[in-house]
Amino acid sequence: MQIRELSVPNAYEVTPVQWPDDRGVFLEWYRFDKLEAVVGHSLDLKQANLSVSKRGSVRGIHFADFPGSQAKYVTVASGAVLDFVVDIRVGSPTFGQWDSVLLDDTDRRAVYLGEGLGHAFVALTEGAVVSYLVSDVYTPSREHGIHAADPQIALQFPLDASELLYSPKDLEAPTLAEMADAGLLPTIEQATAHYASLAVAG
Repeated sequence: MQIRELSVPNAYEVTPVQWPDDRGVFLEWYRFDKLEAVVGHSLDLKQANLSVSKRGSVRGIHFADFPGSQAKYVTVASGAVLDFVVDIRVGSPTFGQWDSVLLDDTDRRAVYLGEGLGHAFVALTEGAVVSYLVSDVYTPSREHGIHAADPQIALQFPLDASELLYSPKDLEAPTLAEMADAGLLPTIEQATAHYASLAVAG
């Protein structure tokens, strides 16, 4: 298993070793000890989610408040998505920047993103199946969204805009600037303190 940090700090791409034979393939798509050795603390799993998306479906940009923000470990069981990690932590040197990883059923990579980061993906195939391990349960009152087509963030989708499908909620999501003006974004200080507390607890 190879783990590399993305250009957005506290987010990582995980590439597993696959063992194919005449029956198919086997791999370890999550190893708590190997992730902990790189991240500096364990991922305390509280919930597992699964989504099935039509080609062109956009989910995100989503995040949750501190305390209760969710770290996420995301992979694709079937199909392909382009996964985005967005730094929405006010005061971060990479605030407003993003990185992306192709998650598919060929290389079977995963993405880990720490609490306080924004997450989104676009489905590149029909019926793309995405699995998420998360560090806290879903709490609607603490969940927020930023419009994935916000020009300030400028995510680069590999599909034409006419092919993209959004939920009504995501279509109505505010911009990054609007969320910042409303004081609803996490700060790098909150995130750093939270990561430090997890390292001590571990």
